[in-house]
Amino acid sequence: MGEETNPRVVIETSQGNITVELFKDKAPITVRNFISYVKEGFYDGLIFHRVIKNFMVQGGGLDENMQQKKYKFAIKNEAANGLKNNRGTLAMARTAVVDSATCQFFINLVDNAFLDHKGKTPDMFGYAVFGQVVEGMDAVDAIAQVKTGNKAGHSDVPVEPVFITKASVVE
Repeated sequence: MGEETNPRVVIETSQGNITVELFKDKAPITVRNFISYVKEGFYDGLIFHRVIKNFMVQGGGLDENMQQKKYKFAIKNEAANGLKNNRGTLAMARTAVVDSATCQFFINLVDNAFLDHKGKTPDMFGYAVFGQVVEGMDAVDAIAQVKTGNKAGHSDVPVEPVFITKASVVE
C-alpha cells in the first residue's frame, strides 16, 4: 500500500459486510482510535444498538444484553474537518460533551446536515465524520429496515440483534 492510500476496514455484520474507507488525513485522531479498536477485536460480537430509519444506524459499544463494553479514553472531536454527515459516511457518536467520543460510531442513512460542524459551541460543534462506506451500503440499508423497540432503557433497539461479527483492517 502506498503512503497516500486511506486505510479500509471491513465490518462483517449479521446483515452483510460493510467496507469503509477511513479519511486519515482529515480525521487522524479519530481514524487512529477506530483502527486501534478494530485491531484489538473490540467490536467483534457487539451489536448495532440504535437503528433509526431515514437517519442512521449506530453501534460499536454495546453487547446484545445492552451492556456497554469497557472502552478507552475519549478523543478530540474532529468535526471541524470539512467533512459532511452525508449518506454513507461514518461518524463518531458522542454525548452532549463535544470531546466525548470513544468507541461508538454511526453510519448516516441520509444526508444529515444538522449533524455537521457549524460553530465552536457544544450545540453547534457537530459529529466527526471519519470515513465513507465504499462497499456494502445495501447491508447498511438492510440494517436500517429491521424492526426496533425498547430494551434496557434504550429506544430504537433492533428486536433481533444485528451483530458486528468481526471488524478487520484490510491489509
